[in-house]
Amino acid sequence: MTTSRRLADRKSAKFQKNITKRGSVPETTVKKGNDYPVGPILLGFFIFVVIGSSLFQIIRTATSGGMA
Repeated sequence: MTTSRRLADRKSAKFQKNITKRGSVPETTVKKGNDYPVGPILLGFFIFVVIGSSLFQIIRTATSGGMA
């Protein structure tokens, strides 16, 4: 067997091994951990603003007699 034939066989075997692995996705990219897209401080601020503005609107409506 010549050197070029052995080299070609080695490259072919490596290529065939890669073909069988194609399409398999590692576990780390499939599953996400408990990572939230927003931080807890930003989430707390958003809830504070929403609940605070709704409470302010309820108080303002109650003091004006229901006519806005």
